[in-house]
Amino acid sequence: MTIAVSPAPQAVEIQRRAPLHEVDSEIWQVIQDETGRQRQNLELIASENFTSRAILEATGSTLTNKYAEGLPGRRYYGGCAVVDRAETLAIQRAKALFGAEHANVQAHSGSQANMAAYFAVLQPGDIILGMSLDQGGHLTHGSPRNFSGKLYRIVGYGVRRDTETIDYDEVAHLAAEHRPRLLLAGATAYPRIIDFPRLRAIADSVGALLMVDMAHIAGLVAAGLHPSPVPYADIVTSTTHKTLRGPRGGFILCRAAYAEAVDKAVMPGIQGGPLMHVIAAKAVCFREAATPVFAAYQTQIVANARALAAALAERGFRIVSGGTDNHMMLVDLTPRGLTGREAETVLDQAGITVNKNLVPFDTQKPLVTSGVRIGTPAVTTRGMQEPEMGTIAELIDRALTHRHDPAIQAEVRAAVHDLTARFPLYEEL
Repeated sequence: MTIAVSPAPQAVEIQRRAPLHEVDSEIWQVIQDETGRQRQNLELIASENFTSRAILEATGSTLTNKYAEGLPGRRYYGGCAVVDRAETLAIQRAKALFGAEHANVQAHSGSQANMAAYFAVLQPGDIILGMSLDQGGHLTHGSPRNFSGKLYRIVGYGVRRDTETIDYDEVAHLAAEHRPRLLLAGATAYPRIIDFPRLRAIADSVGALLMVDMAHIAGLVAAGLHPSPVPYADIVTSTTHKTLRGPRGGFILCRAAYAEAVDKAVMPGIQGGPLMHVIAAKAVCFREAATPVFAAYQTQIVANARALAAALAERGFRIVSGGTDNHMMLVDLTPRGLTGREAETVLDQAGITVNKNLVPFDTQKPLVTSGVRIGTPAVTTRGMQEPEMGTIAELIDRALTHRHDPAIQAEVRAAVHDLTARFPLYEEL
């Protein structure tokens, strides 16, 4: 039997094949401008990084076209045999990289990974003992403006005033007093090693589950530069786009006993179809993270963070807790007569990107803050090492000291561009 096929209308065919700059010049220009900003500026936000070309390719692939609700081999849609291979690889690689019994790689973000983890083991109204937002915890660890603070009873712990490190005695006291269902570890602005064995012991003493959000330190954990939470925690959540240097997204690791609950909490609990192009990019990320090159890169991240913190301290900046063990540092600007918001704006104008951040026991509001958070993953990706950290500290100091002098600000901006030009980014694009 012969079936007559009509040619596609010319207009549809042209639109389907046309490149972005012809279809939407405005968005094309946004992408060009953002690529230029990333190339020219010093990216020092601790939660940001630059992915490899391979991850960009996977994220921009035809896998974005496929709906695949469910899990590999158990989908609600047909035609998933190929994308099943991508997700299976991502799961296998995540488990191997972190030594986990189970992995779910579908969470669209770290926040959704946390939501799914809570839904898997908690009921609304259960008590969570987690790090307070103003002490270094994340929005999803119990902020009253977030779903976590709305659905669960939150008890917050923090750091000691004298050391600005986690007060584990306070954690134990609060656990004994409130008997939480879940003890939550991990932070978004904490520069020191976290003692997972001690937190496990505290959780066990009150019959609580232990969950760790390792979004910031996942790359360091993969490289063995920070103790792994996996042997101690019931559930571990993370993002892939910070120190892991992967695509924007989240994932969950857990003990086998919680595997079914976690999978069901992700889908149908909080999500529908997973982003298969991003899951494929996560698989690439996990593969890259298992290499010796990646381990060396993580070692340099930590070395750079320590060098930058020391160089800033030499110039009179107060580094919270006196230094860093990981990829980030908190800088208290109170002695310099600056707020975090002011410093963020001044540095951005000079081509240095940081984010304002609360410091422990901050007296400023969250949209003002007394400090900034600085991280070294992105500049390390560009190839910068300890000598460049000294230069960056000098540029930060010069920009903030002479913040009211347009001529010096222009000099700093030019020096930033000279520095980034020596370490080019995405030349192949």
